[in-house]
Amino acid sequence: MTSHSVDAGASRYEPTTFKVKDKKLGMWIFLASEVMFFTGLIGSYIILRWGAATPWPVPGEVLNVPITAGNTFLLICSSVTMVKAFAAIEDGNQKMLKVWLLATAIIGACFVGVQAYEYTELVHHGFLPSSGLYGSTFFTMTGFHGFHVTVGVLCLLWVAIKAFRGGYTQADHQGVEIIGLYWHFVDLVWIILFTIVYLI
Repeated sequence: MTSHSVDAGASRYEPTTFKVKDKKLGMWIFLASEVMFFTGLIGSYIILRWGAATPWPVPGEVLNVPITAGNTFLLICSSVTMVKAFAAIEDGNQKMLKVWLLATAIIGACFVGVQAYEYTELVHHGFLPSSGLYGSTFFTMTGFHGFHVTVGVLCLLWVAIKAFRGGYTQADHQGVEIIGLYWHFVDLVWIILFTIVYLI
């Protein structure tokens, strides 16, 4: 093996000029675009709600706030399990990495399942995306977030499968860190959405 090939192989794992690993930097850039996306959605909701010609429906009279509050607690718990997974691999604990990754994915899937149940009940009672501004903004914001959580669950399962195959070590676990950044982001966005849409 030539020195040139060794240098080329080693450079793939070097940090960028910003002293941040390339994949991690890519995730931060992606999340920055997602911040702008959800800021646009939330900003539009606020403008439409407070500028509406007719009174905005009281959330508790239309939405099932208690069940969604419980679902929010589930998602917050999934952030805790994600932190535990990252801490486990930093300590070199392969067994607990797998446990916490699976726990995070399962909790995330439960969140999506409860949201699907909520949608079913709302549609059954005649609350649809076509039910005026309230319906369209509600389903747009929560639907896009639900899509992001679903993608996150699939990515978590992929990371978990790789973990079961021994794909991460104490020295090399960038994939766990990256999915953790994404997962904490969708959790934070939901807390904001829940506060604005369900509580105010």
